[in-house]
Amino acid sequence: MAHRRRFGGGRGQPLARAVGVRGTPAPRVVDATAGVGTDAFVLASLGCTVTLIERVPEAATALRTALAEARAHPDTGAIAERMTVVEGDAIALLAAPELDAPEVVYIDPMYPRSKHTAANARAMQRLQLLAGADTDSDQLLDVALNVATRRVVVKRPRTAPCLTGPAPSGDLRSAHTRYDLYGGALLRAVRTAGAN
Repeated sequence: MAHRRRFGGGRGQPLARAVGVRGTPAPRVVDATAGVGTDAFVLASLGCTVTLIERVPEAATALRTALAEARAHPDTGAIAERMTVVEGDAIALLAAPELDAPEVVYIDPMYPRSKHTAANARAMQRLQLLAGADTDSDQLLDVALNVATRRVVVKRPRTAPCLTGPAPSGDLRSAHTRYDLYGGALLRAVRTAGAN
């Protein structure tokens, strides 16, 4: 993460552009599928305030422990202060009426790895064993579209199909990853349809 903070491309990297990290203040982001917290940490290092939702208890505990250690370190303390871990199901938490609507909801569903890709890092392999396959990603997208005020970003393998639901407003691609973007008129249309 230290290398990525220093040499990862800053606000010009695909993740930052997908989320819309441009000026200040940086957007408030809910990472609805936090996992090991890598993308959330990058966003927080770029100034975003990030709420990490993780439903696997062991993963949520590991995230809280890592954040406590990061807060105590001079190089990462300020970054970790912009991150909050919430354990629970993102679909229920995003739909809760007391939620302060996030500007951006970021979704990175667990997906089966191709046998042709490099082996996952140990932490990701362990998370996949604990979490299993995501079977409710389409439902999570539907809820996210109804609460995000600026955009919803879904991270996918570059050639994977989009999640079931409205077609993205656009996408942003890197070598192996595609970020499907849902924003603007699409979010307004979804809210209008939901209100009727």
